[in-house]
Amino acid sequence: MKQYDILIVGGGMVGASLVRALDGQGLRIAVVEAVQFETRTEPGYDDRAIALASGTQRIFSGMQLWDRFEHEATAIHQIHVSDRGHFGFTRMDRAEEGLPALGYVVPARVIGRVLGDALRASEAVDFYCPARLSNLGVEADGVTAEILQEDAVLSLTARLVVAADGTGSVVRERLGIPVSESDYGQTAVITNITPQLPHHHVAYERFTDTGPLAFLPMSEQRCAVVWTVESAAAETVMALSDSEFLARLQERFGYRLGRLERVGKRQAYPLRLIKATEAVRHRLALVGNAAHTLHPIAGQGFNLGVRDIAVLAEVLVDAVRAGQDPGELNVLRRYGDWRRADHRQVTAFTDGLARMFTLPLPALGAARGVGMLALDLVPPAKRLLTRLTMGRAGRVPRLARGLPL
Repeated sequence: MKQYDILIVGGGMVGASLVRALDGQGLRIAVVEAVQFETRTEPGYDDRAIALASGTQRIFSGMQLWDRFEHEATAIHQIHVSDRGHFGFTRMDRAEEGLPALGYVVPARVIGRVLGDALRASEAVDFYCPARLSNLGVEADGVTAEILQEDAVLSLTARLVVAADGTGSVVRERLGIPVSESDYGQTAVITNITPQLPHHHVAYERFTDTGPLAFLPMSEQRCAVVWTVESAAAETVMALSDSEFLARLQERFGYRLGRLERVGKRQAYPLRLIKATEAVRHRLALVGNAAHTLHPIAGQGFNLGVRDIAVLAEVLVDAVRAGQDPGELNVLRRYGDWRRADHRQVTAFTDGLARMFTLPLPALGAARGVGMLALDLVPPAKRLLTRLTMGRAGRVPRLARGLPL
């Protein structure tokens, strides 16, 4: 039986970020990951992209990783928000915030490679992959886990278990933590396109009667597209030929970027809002999608998870330095209390937008247009919204200020 301070179940991008944040702090860590890491490093047209908020970029900078992302990151200088078929729009600009960028779009393979390399390079971490959790018990003085790896059962103990194992969290299920769940009746169709005109580092969020449509600037003048369609129509959209798909997408988006000339492979993901009713218990903390799975509107999901790990890492390190047990409930409540407001605000923001902009009431469409124009013309209100989406609202952890723990 191997003994650790922290057992992290889930070695994806959020779990690996937590390992990096805690590296060098004198903690013995075990990571259990069910899926073998991808090894593809060469860029391709169909690279999946992730939008990193300005606050997330600062966190990666605090973890001394940003310079490994930077050369393949595309900066977002402006965000243009509009409502199809209605007047009114809102613009956000980096100059208004005095920042070099409002955020960055980075290929997922780059983030995965950098975090994976950092995880495997840490001498304080034992990495079990591929392996799966088969049993988990929580006692007063620690947790005991059984994992299955290559037909062998291994036993691990730790003072704290962190659930970073995503939307279908096995840890959450094993420990009987209930969730609230809502099906949006929508499916996100993800692809890359090349428009006729350069994107000039502008991100577009366009609301339509079937759901939001996002165009994010990428390298080589590509745009990453997240097109939300009604789930009943998703199979039809996925079956369209490339030319038919581009025509349908053009009709939804318009001609701000000229003709849409090329499209890559498509992937589809049903959309649900899932919230765990508890973020912490004695010897347990939930982070990322294990705690909250959001609508992809405004690209908040991964960024919210990275802020989780920035706060949790700070709380755990401060507790250990003070001679406290990092798995005790009074320590973990500091993490839960700190994160509660951000979780509520971002969930309410994304859920409200996803629902409000799909209601067909004509009067509501006019009200939305007036609201967006008013927001565009009232700098203090727009700044509050911008800071929320950039992850810079409220109490900010040390890593999000670009500082080490």
